[in-house]
Amino acid sequence: MPPEQLQAELAALSTETQAYLLHDWQFWARPEQIAPDHAWRVWLILAGRGWGKTRCGAEWVRSVAAEVPGCRIALVGLTAADARDVIVEGESGILAVHPEKDRPLYEPSKRRITWPNGSMATCYNASEPDQLRGPQHHYAWVDELAKFPQAQDLWDQLVFGLRLGQHPQAMVTTTPRPLPIIRRMLADPTTHVTRGKTLDNAGNLAPGSVAAMIERYAGTRLGRQELDGEMLDDVPGALWTRAVLDANRVRELPEMARVVVAIDPSGTDGADEGDDVGIVVAGRGVDGRGYVIADVTCKLSPDGWARRAITAYHQHQADRIVAERNFGGAMVAAVVRGADRSVPFKEVTASRGKAVRAEPISALYEQGRISHMPGLEALEDEMVLMTPGGYMGEGSPNRVDALVWALTEVMLSHHAPKVDDTANWTIPSTKTAWK
Repeated sequence: MPPEQLQAELAALSTETQAYLLHDWQFWARPEQIAPDHAWRVWLILAGRGWGKTRCGAEWVRSVAAEVPGCRIALVGLTAADARDVIVEGESGILAVHPEKDRPLYEPSKRRITWPNGSMATCYNASEPDQLRGPQHHYAWVDELAKFPQAQDLWDQLVFGLRLGQHPQAMVTTTPRPLPIIRRMLADPTTHVTRGKTLDNAGNLAPGSVAAMIERYAGTRLGRQELDGEMLDDVPGALWTRAVLDANRVRELPEMARVVVAIDPSGTDGADEGDDVGIVVAGRGVDGRGYVIADVTCKLSPDGWARRAITAYHQHQADRIVAERNFGGAMVAAVVRGADRSVPFKEVTASRGKAVRAEPISALYEQGRISHMPGLEALEDEMVLMTPGGYMGEGSPNRVDALVWALTEVMLSHHAPKVDDTANWTIPSTKTAWK
């Protein structure tokens, strides 16, 4: 309806009807902002700035609180201030979407909102995932998940407690970023995905600001992510891209000249909040090419991860285990040798940063000299977030570190043959790679 006609129609309504419509989300919302009517476990909204993600989340919380009396709802923001200032008290927050006479009771000191029918929402923040250990909920709204520093840990704790009612649900509103947790949600058949652009909501935004943002950021990578809501898989300047990884996949290994199992210890005892222990199997074929064979990264006790590495050593007929010494001093060697003294073991020392160590291995990929076997998705998710300036993902890139140690040992150490500089690496299968 043209704006002039709409204003005329609204003006003809009674004051009571106008007041009612002002807070009727079904009347104002765009179709994609209405909760899907089919069964879903996660409603993932990946949209640009100003699309209406916050209003959409607040209205959904209002609806489930009203429709399911006595329900429990988790509200999760990046910080405690974000949960308060955006989710609850913001211009499009939960209090604002209620008619003044129907607003629920908000108790900031308790981080709690209570509705007259007994429904209750509690605020949590992403910097303290353990807040979600114990509480149970029917529903959850997580805002800007892609910005969370411990996104996976927080999500795990939230899901463990999302167990009340017949059909627990979580809504996630976020500007997209290519994080493993977002990729897993997209791949889950129980996730309903809604995408949107800033311009979808231009009628409700200041015209000057929209025009300025488009003029400054349209066509740029930042604009595609923040305005168009695109999920851009590759990080600018990343040491690895998915295109390179996809171009060199194999399903069968040639005869192998060397195979090693590399360990990147994290210091975890298996029961704490420490990072995973990276364990990667890689080798060099008789064709001179490198092959990444398996990723058996885990979060176990020292005895547990040592036995897992030794199992991989025997399973893939490796010739040694390689492990970084720096983190635990002689502890890693003692743990591995304590589990199986017969396994050949080599300690390596990190004299340079992770990104610097990774660059020579990245060059081998660009030259088409490294191939991946199936089943390495988690490793590859870390690889495409590794840049010369550091790791852009969550936690520490222990899988990538283990990969780098393994390929350095089989491709770049004194055990590896010399490279024929005249070889044409763009067609590695038709050239003799090594002297």
